[in-house]
Amino acid sequence: MTPERPPSYEDPERLVDALIARLGKRIVLALPLGLGKANHLANALFDRALSDTGLSLTIFTALTLEIPSPGSELGKRFLDPIADKFFARYPPLRYTQHLRTQPLPSNIQVHEFFLMPGRWLHTPAAQRSYQCANYTQAVELLIGIGINLIGQLVATEQGPDPERLSFSCNPDLSVDLFQARAAGRANFVAVGQINRELPYMGGAAERPVADFDYLLDGDAVQFPLYAPPQQPVALQEHAIGLQVARLVPDGGTLQIGIGAISDAICHGLCLRHTDNAAYRALQASELANPHPAGADLNHLAPFETGLYGLSEMLVDGFINLIQAGVIAREVDGVLLHAGFFIGSPRFYRALEELPPATRAKIAMMPISFTNRLYPDTEARRAARRGARFVNSAMMATLLGAVVSDGLEEGKVVSGVGGQYNFAAMSMDLPGARSAITLPATRTEQGRARSNLRWQYGHCTLPRHLRDLLVTEYGVANLRGVSDAEVIARTLAITDSRFQAELTDKAKQAGKLAADYSLPERYRHNTPQRLADWLGPARDKGLLPVFPLGSDFSPTEERLAEALKALSLLRGAPRELARMALRGLKAGAPDAQTRACLERMQLSRPRSPRDRLYQLLLRGALS
Repeated sequence: MTPERPPSYEDPERLVDALIARLGKRIVLALPLGLGKANHLANALFDRALSDTGLSLTIFTALTLEIPSPGSELGKRFLDPIADKFFARYPPLRYTQHLRTQPLPSNIQVHEFFLMPGRWLHTPAAQRSYQCANYTQAVELLIGIGINLIGQLVATEQGPDPERLSFSCNPDLSVDLFQARAAGRANFVAVGQINRELPYMGGAAERPVADFDYLLDGDAVQFPLYAPPQQPVALQEHAIGLQVARLVPDGGTLQIGIGAISDAICHGLCLRHTDNAAYRALQASELANPHPAGADLNHLAPFETGLYGLSEMLVDGFINLIQAGVIAREVDGVLLHAGFFIGSPRFYRALEELPPATRAKIAMMPISFTNRLYPDTEARRAARRGARFVNSAMMATLLGAVVSDGLEEGKVVSGVGGQYNFAAMSMDLPGARSAITLPATRTEQGRARSNLRWQYGHCTLPRHLRDLLVTEYGVANLRGVSDAEVIARTLAITDSRFQAELTDKAKQAGKLAADYSLPERYRHNTPQRLADWLGPARDKGLLPVFPLGSDFSPTEERLAEALKALSLLRGAPRELARMALRGLKAGAPDAQTRACLERMQLSRPRSPRDRLYQLLLRGALS
């Protein structure tokens, strides 16, 4: 018997009328994290609450996506001509636009438990309304605040009257919320906004259409998916990727996050499997500064059994790992279980173009499955053997605490997400390890700063969860050793420009012996050492700037790398002057440089400012 199909609307305004008639004038709307939001529904409700102060609207969500605003004139010249490729017709969420310019009216509240990284640091209203929660806590939080409406973007099967829909990119919390409603623990109305570009995904993401109370569908509410461009991968990040690649045992389980380091890790694993001789040569170099660890943390051979993917996020690199045969171990007929995804245009295309049998081996699941061991503990333990849970951080202390989501002054950069869950899970699984990656330094106003700190007034992971810490200079194995040994091992992967100062602080605190001296082999952790180690491999094409491919043209790829370098000099007049001087001395531009200058409308400067931009760009390109 065909299930009854819910009412379908083409006009969001008419749908809002129906929802108010059913729910009344108090609406508590839950929107999925990231890509899965029903944007047109959210905007129609927000606009209605702006015009009708008698309507109370509370929105609870996470990772509200925004079209990026270039922070410089050069960034604007780069992004504007290609913005349509990545963000064409993506409907901005109006509650976000409103928050950027003025306070919300008293009848509207917006709460997020994970902020788009770094975007809301200087918006007090967003900082005040942030709600801190692990990803796995969010379902109970939503039930507790009494949500009465969910607005979810959904994918549809082919055909004029499909019987099933898919949560696709976001079964992460929705699966458990729908189960709570079926069990009588939650009471909400569910709206599915159908998006025809959203890939139809299986696993727990598949739902009978009758699960929804209303559908929003039609040409007027279709839009391309939010698709941020790939980021260039520097040698520093490639070094981290190679350090992580040797931590992963064949037949094990892999979780990784998003970003340039993630891309580098996936590339390092693919290189290990598909060009093992080159991989071994890089790892054997005396410049690699490998960690002093046992065989369980030093894997050089290609994969025979292959890995099983278990990840909070399905990132671009997992597709490469599946296609390369690195992800090859199946659990219950599945190669990869994941909770949500957001990706580049290339990622969405690759997902759609996978053979149906291969895509069926990617199962989208709730976060309660990917980020937890329980329930079904025994089955999950057996499946998650040899687990390596890899996540990134902003800073770490010499005693093993990790800073990933906020600043010591109290401002929130992003959110805890699932990092805590994976670190804790690694302690409960035999043979599992949590690896926290971070560059040893960051650049602020042209100056290098250490990301390894003696202490910091905020932490995401407390030091009792310390495990593996990875920088471009090696891996510090911090599990099961004393504070003094933790400090010594962390100093060994710290940039050498900061080792003496940090050693002195540890001695002053009585945590290192007064006569302690860092071994000579760890005193040469410098950018030049990295360049000596990995520069030749990059020149040979082994470590490309875009290791997973990109949606840029070759000229745009080169510009993206140069603009990333220039962004590090913002607020540093002396360093910018040096870069401009470098551009002045660069000589006649070659054909590639001329193409870059033409793309940025700087081949014929029309003003002194244009001339300065041209010199800066030429300096960075050289």
